[in-house]
Formats: sequence, structure tokens, C-alpha cells
Amino acid sequence: MAEQDNVFRGGQGQVVEAETFRDSVGTMDQSGKRKWVFPRKPSGRYTNYRTIVAVFLLALFFILPFIRINGNPFLLVNVVERHFYIFGQPFYPQDFFILALGAITSIVFIILFTVVFGRIFCGWICPQTIFLEMVFRKIEYAIEGDRNKQMRLDRQEWNYEKIWKRALKWSIYIVISLIITHWMFMYIVGYQEVFDMIKEGPLTNFTSFLVMIIFTASFYFTFAWFREQVCTLVCPYGRLQGVLIDKQTINVYYDFKRGENRAKWRKGEDRAAAGKGDCIDCNQCVVVCPTGIDIRDGQQLECVNCTACIDACDEVMVKTGLPPGLIRYATEDEIEKELPFKYTTRTKAYTVVLALMIGFLGFLLYNRNPVEAKFIKPAGSSFFVRDSKITNTYNYTFLNKSNRDAVLTIKVLEPANGEISLSQTNKIKIKKGDITKGTVNISFPQKDIKLSKQNISIGVYDENGKLLDTFKTYFEGPFKLQF
Repeated sequence: MAEQDNVFRGGQGQVVEAETFRDSVGTMDQSGKRKWVFPRKPSGRYTNYRTIVAVFLLALFFILPFIRINGNPFLLVNVVERHFYIFGQPFYPQDFFILALGAITSIVFIILFTVVFGRIFCGWICPQTIFLEMVFRKIEYAIEGDRNKQMRLDRQEWNYEKIWKRALKWSIYIVISLIITHWMFMYIVGYQEVFDMIKEGPLTNFTSFLVMIIFTASFYFTFAWFREQVCTLVCPYGRLQGVLIDKQTINVYYDFKRGENRAKWRKGEDRAAAGKGDCIDCNQCVVVCPTGIDIRDGQQLECVNCTACIDACDEVMVKTGLPPGLIRYATEDEIEKELPFKYTTRTKAYTVVLALMIGFLGFLLYNRNPVEAKFIKPAGSSFFVRDSKITNTYNYTFLNKSNRDAVLTIKVLEPANGEISLSQTNKIKIKKGDITKGTVNISFPQKDIKLSKQNISIGVYDENGKLLDTFKTYFEGPFKLQF
């Protein structure tokens, strides 16, 4: 973006080279010391939209652990006990390939989304942004005031005002971090288990209590001190976008063609005749930025597309009688060449791949067997002959993946004349989510066994006669010479 990287900083003809902002991080000085960011409280159309989205997402976060579908949690990821529920559907380690494909599909979706919309996820949906800007930052504004008051408070000595304001803010931060941690645990072990842990106390569940303290401290550290550094220094998505965006990607851009040369506002002045752009160099787009950058320098790693600069600039444009949109959602080609958004070949390719993966994932989910069956011959076992029949013993394992209890029967599918003999009854009862094991004998007439190892297929049926799963194994018989 060569044209935008060499722009005028004012009416004096001073040019900014790319290296003056691309070789440094906006939240650090030249010595590497942290520069604390005090963003001005944003307001405007996009801020209102983002607030609505944030309220909706926060409501989902706090409500979802209590939603159950068919008696199952809506979302549960219990890695320790290997219990997984997504949209109320149970998943097991045996379904790992489906979960892995789902994760890969999500990555492809993120890639496609980034190619088209840049880092809009970071500014609107990312939990880090939601909690920082819509929860912790709002508490800070309520207690310490807006930008100028916060800066004054930060510079002053530790007097009564500073002590009580900081103590109140940090105390509320700790409480909120503790609440977030408890809710995160609900997505891992379930809300009832979390409530039981609270009732039983930390001594009874010391390990869980210690983990909660560690996570609470991590959340507090992140939102009270580390803040925008997560997006700038830690999050890999910011780096990923650098190789995904192109000149057709929609991002928050400053229209340098319209804005330069920038100069201070003078009432009644014909800026076009004076060779001045629409940017009045008020610096409002900088003071509202939560990552401390100047969007007028061009697209930067630190920008999370939060739109605070758009609202701030539009407010100034309206007050000065200039058209809004000097900073707006746009593509680089739209700014530089005035070309409309184009669905590029790369974007089409990503879309096709994503559609195929979603289709295949849907096929796997639709055709996932409600019961998974395995029939394994015990180690060292062999056949035996009784009443002119050859019999093999198998250990069976059934996993009920469905949302209801099941009554199962077993049949030999191929060859079709096999007989099943269970230790008790031919019907096996199994509760939802349970695993049951047992032993089954399978017999064939001697005349039907032609090979010492013969392939067979066993089917598992529900009480209505519907085939739920099949398993292929081998059947041992006496050695026979083949002529």
C-alpha cells in the first residue's frame, strides 16, 4: 500500500515514511517499556451496534450452561472424563475424527471470513474484546471517568481518591474474574457439579479450587493489566491475517485520498481551494483507539477493526459539515483505485472448499450410528464343535451414542445361517451414554465352514428391528485342504 504509506502529516509537507510506524508497537516506547493506553470512551452508530452484539453474546455465555436438549447439556467439553456435548448431541472419543473435521472446517471458515472481512471477528465477537471493552472498560469508565480523568488519576500521588478508586475497581475486577471462571467450569463439568463444589467447599475439592484460583488470577491479569497486549503480542490470529488479507479484503481504512493533505480546521475556509483534505488532524481517531495506533498510518497489526475510530471521525465530520466516511469499512482497492468489492478467485476457491467440507461433515453427522458395536475374539481362544456345529466365542462392547435407552439384539448377517447364543437373553439393555460389555457365542453348521478363517458380518438391531451398526470379523474353523 505504497501510496498510503507515504502520506502528509499536515499542511507543511512533512512526509511519514512507513518505517516510522511499522517497525514499532504502539503500546511500547523505543526502550521497550509499556505505554499505557487510555482510550476515550467511544460513542456512535457502530459502538451501539457492537454493544447490542456484546449483550447478546454475553447473555449466551451466561445462559447456555443451563440449557439442556433431551436431558443433555447444550455444550459441554469435559476433556478429563471424555464427555462431549455439542448442540445437545453426545460425542465420544470414538467420534474424534468428526470433531477433528469440525475443527478443520472451522479453521477454513475463519480463513474465508478473514479473506473477505479482515479482523471484524476481533472487534465484534472475540471474547477478549467483548469482556475487555464491554465489561471491564465500562467499569473503569464508571469509577475513574473518561480518558482525561484516568490520565490525571494515573499521574497523581497515591492519595485517598486514587486509593479508593483503584481498590474499588480492582475488587470488582476480581469478583468478575471469579464469576467468569465459574462459568467457564460449567462448560467443562456442568453447572450442577460447579454448584456442588461451591456447597462442599474448597477443602473437599481442593484441586478444582486451586485450578479456579489460577484461572481467576489469569483472567484478572489479562483484563486488568495485560489488556490490548493480548491482541498485539499473544494472539496468533493477528499474525495470520497478515498473510490472508489482500486488496479486496474489507477492513477499517482511512481514505487518504480524500483526507490528505490534512490540516487544522478553520471555519469558513474553502479547504479544497487551499489544497487541504477533509482530515482536520483533530487526533480523535487516535485517542479512542483501544490499541493506541493511528489508523491514518495505514493497515497495522494492532488494529482489531473495533470501529471506534469510525464513530469518532464521523462525529467530527458531522460537526464540521463535511461528509462522514473518511474512515470507514472499505477495501484497499476501493480507497486507492475506487474499485468496488470483488469476489476474487481465491475467495471462490475457499468458498467451494468450505462448502464441500460442511457438506461432508453434515453427511458424517447424519449417518453417525446411534450405537457403536465391536466383537473381538478373546486372546488365545479357539473354536469348539458341539452337535455338528462349530462355535466361536466373542467379547462384545456396545456404546449407546443416542439420547435414549436402547434394547439391542444381535444377528449374523453374512453368512446368513449363523446362530447367536448369549449367556442370559438375546436382548441387551443399555442406557443412553453407557457402555456395556459381555460374551456371545456364534455357531455355524460344520458343512458351511469352508475355511479355517472365514469372514463374517454381525449386525446390531434395536427393538423395532432397525439395523444400528455392523461389525466385520472372522470366524475360526478346522483346517481343511483345498483342492
